[in-house]
Amino acid sequence: MRNFGNKYKVKFDMITNQKVIALKKLGEFLARYDKSVVNQPVFPGQWAPFFEALDVLIERLQEKNPWFTPDNVRFSLQAWAKALQPDKIDEWVKKYDLSKDISPKRVGLIMAGNIPLVGFHDWLVTWFAGHRPVVKMSSSDNRLLPLLVKFIEFVEPAFKGLTEFRDGLMRDIDAVIATGSDNSARYFEYYFSRIPHIIRKNRNGVAVLTGDETADELKALASDMLLYFGLGCRNVTKIFIPEDFDLNRIFEATLDFAHYFGYVKYRNNYLYYRAIYSMSTNPVERESLLENGLIILKHDTAYVSPVSVVFYEKYKDLKDVIRILKHDRKKIQVVVSKAEIPGAVSPGKTQLPDLWDYADGVDTMEFLLDL
Repeated sequence: MRNFGNKYKVKFDMITNQKVIALKKLGEFLARYDKSVVNQPVFPGQWAPFFEALDVLIERLQEKNPWFTPDNVRFSLQAWAKALQPDKIDEWVKKYDLSKDISPKRVGLIMAGNIPLVGFHDWLVTWFAGHRPVVKMSSSDNRLLPLLVKFIEFVEPAFKGLTEFRDGLMRDIDAVIATGSDNSARYFEYYFSRIPHIIRKNRNGVAVLTGDETADELKALASDMLLYFGLGCRNVTKIFIPEDFDLNRIFEATLDFAHYFGYVKYRNNYLYYRAIYSMSTNPVERESLLENGLIILKHDTAYVSPVSVVFYEKYKDLKDVIRILKHDRKKIQVVVSKAEIPGAVSPGKTQLPDLWDYADGVDTMEFLLDL
C-alpha cells in the first residue's frame, strides 16, 4: 500500500485515476440512493450497509438540528449526485495540471453547519489534491460527511485513514480553509495569519429580475430563495426588480413552500420579524413591507436577510444594478438572472453548483496544488 505520510512525495498522476474512480462510485451511490427511496425499499449488494446507514441517519438528523429536514438532506444528496456524474468529474479534473509532484500537507478544514454537507466540497478538493484533511465539523452537521468518507475508504482502501476528524484546536496544520461569520472570520484571520489560508465570510445570493420571467422561472427562483429554509450562502436573500414589477408574482411562486410554516423554527422567525418590521417608526419602511403568510418582502439595501425575509430594491436602469453588483462583489456568492450579467446563473440553479463552482470565486484546487 502506498504510504501517504508527510515525509513522502506523491506522484499525483499515479493516484488520480483511483480517486476519479472512487468519486464516480460515490456519485453512483448517491444517485442509486435517491432512486431507491422511491422505487426500492430494500438496498441490495455490497453497498447495502451504507444505504441503510444513510437511510437511518436522514431520519434522525432533524432530532439534533431542526433545520435538517429529510427533504432538505435528500436534496443535498441529490445535488451531489448530479455534481459527481462521470462526465462532470472528468471535465473538472481536466482543468488542472495534476502531473506535478506534491508534498502532502495537513490542511485544516473548519466547516460551517448551516446546510447539509456544506463543507463536503472542501474535503473533496483537499483529499483529491493529495493532502491530509484535518476536519473540524460544526456540531450542527457532523454525521453526514464521516459516512461519505467511510464510503470512499470502502470502495478504495488505499485512501483509508487519510482524513482526521477532531474537536479541538487546529495547532498542527500547514494550511487552513475556514468558513464562518464575519465575526469569526476576523478571529480566523488573526489565528491563522502565519500559514496559507482561505477564510470565508458571509455571502449570499442575489437575483436580478427583468420582468419577463415566466411563472415557472419564478417558481425556480422561489427554490433559490427557500431551499434549506434560505440558510445557505447560495440562497437568494436579495432581489432587484424593475420599478413596475408586481411583487405578488413572487408570492404566488412561493406557494410550493407553504409547508414551511409547519416548522416551528421557521414560523417563529416569520412571526418575529413581521412584528419587528411592523413596529417601525418609519412610515415609508412600513409601507414597503409586504408578506403573504410565508415570506416577508422588505425594501432594504442590505444583502443578508433573516430567515423568512427577502430584501428587494427597485431599479430604473439595469446598468445601475450591474454597477452595484460589481462594487459589492465581495458580499455576493452567486447572481441569478436572465439578463446578460457576467457569471449569472439561471433561476433554480443556485443550489446545484458544479465541482468547479468554488465558494467566493476562489479556486480551492489551485490554492491546494500551490501549497
